[in-house]
Amino acid sequence: MSSNSPKIGAHVSIRGGYGQAARFAWESGAGSFQYFPKNPRSLKLKPVDLRDAEACASFCREKGLVSIAHTPYPTNMAAGATREVMTASLLNDLEIAEACGSLGIVVHFGHFGGIEPLQGYQNIIQCMNETLQSWKGQAKLLIENQAGNHGREGITLEELVKVRELCHYPEKVGFCLDTCHAFAAGIWDPEHTDDLLRRGDVLGYWPQLTAVHLNDSRFPLGSRRDRHAPIGRGLIGEQGLRNLLTAKQLREAAVVMETEKGPDGSHRQEIAAVLSWYGTED
Repeated sequence: MSSNSPKIGAHVSIRGGYGQAARFAWESGAGSFQYFPKNPRSLKLKPVDLRDAEACASFCREKGLVSIAHTPYPTNMAAGATREVMTASLLNDLEIAEACGSLGIVVHFGHFGGIEPLQGYQNIIQCMNETLQSWKGQAKLLIENQAGNHGREGITLEELVKVRELCHYPEKVGFCLDTCHAFAAGIWDPEHTDDLLRRGDVLGYWPQLTAVHLNDSRFPLGSRRDRHAPIGRGLIGEQGLRNLLTAKQLREAAVVMETEKGPDGSHRQEIAAVLSWYGTED
């Protein structure tokens, strides 16, 4: 795979370590991969294994692989009462991602629950400020759009762009676009992909796009239900995903699938299929 090839891959396990995760991704034909830097169900801090992380970083440099980390599921930047715990966990994730040579850490926009919306937005911005004020690394905080299954917050490009703009450190913040979430939230109709592309152009969203979660959807447009389907076997469909992913605005992003593994335990077949959308499989 040449350095100019689209960076297509999938989420992989770190059960054997970060270096092994990178090798597994490469052996499956990937040009990118995503991993959890620590236990995905806990915010407990994890010491950085510098030797293992450097094995990952050096292998990726050698092979031209790129990676992103995904913060644990309990992470919620809108939760003001536990902000100290959130910021410590996010910094821990950034430190691990930096050591592994990753582009950044993907974090969901945040869920308000019973919080007033204005307070929820303020909490998110404050959490970002407190996390990033001391961060000197290259890895970025990558805000992911939400499907709307927990509330209306975080589903629009406007919200993502605005919280980045209001953060004290916008240069340390980028975006991760989840295709299933965008479809489920109703902000992307595959029959009118140009509308989403134009809106992102006007807002200045695309230049800050670092990663894409390439997922089909089990539920209809605007359903606000977040259930991923294998590529081309959901209600978005192959053509819809292909039209969006191959648009010039998305060509530089690291693309990872969060779908079920194939019979061999990898996403080899899906990666090859997606690469064929660009007219190359090597």
